[in-house]
Amino acid sequence: MIQAVLFDMDGVLVDTERQICQAAVRMFGERGITVQPEDFLPFVGAGENRYIGGVAEKYGVALDLPEAKLRTYTIYGEIVRGRLEPLRGVREFIRRCREAGVKTAIATSADRMKMEINLRETGLPAETFDATVNGLQVKHKKPSPEIYLTAAQKLGIEPSRCLVIEDAVNGVQAAKAAGMYCMALTTSFDAEQLKDADIICKDLSEAPEDIFRRF
Repeated sequence: MIQAVLFDMDGVLVDTERQICQAAVRMFGERGITVQPEDFLPFVGAGENRYIGGVAEKYGVALDLPEAKLRTYTIYGEIVRGRLEPLRGVREFIRRCREAGVKTAIATSADRMKMEINLRETGLPAETFDATVNGLQVKHKKPSPEIYLTAAQKLGIEPSRCLVIEDAVNGVQAAKAAGMYCMALTTSFDAEQLKDADIICKDLSEAPEDIFRRF
């Protein structure tokens, strides 16, 4: 049986891809650089170092990455204040985990600042979960399996008994590389792009009733 569920954050617990993209576009604009929302798509799920840094590389721009991320997160916090809600099925699925005795963790490539903004604004404090891991706590971001292996270690659960909930291609690859099962949600990418996942659902409200016993 599945003994732990490891949640990605953006696109799984809350949909913030549009807002973080808006914030990053504004940050580049403040520096006189015009970028397009589609420029960020290849870097979704890989953490803000690649999300911002990858676009900077595309345009041949040298950025002070820590400062650029801080400014992006500051803009992002202003954009989402009072406007975030958990995605459909999130609270119910977390409740199902608790009732089944399944441990939970967040494993997000985002930095701690963004993670804390999202949890605060969605009313899902860190204490909702048994553990959290953010992008600053690992060296290698998704599609590396490091973040999921770190989360499993913090929970004391073998990787083969973990189910990852993901929405991004990079995240699905990370979950499978970690030797874990993966349920992908089509909140950010279509089913064909997420085909390496073990299960594909629209959102957590459509998670199978036997999900914890299926593997």
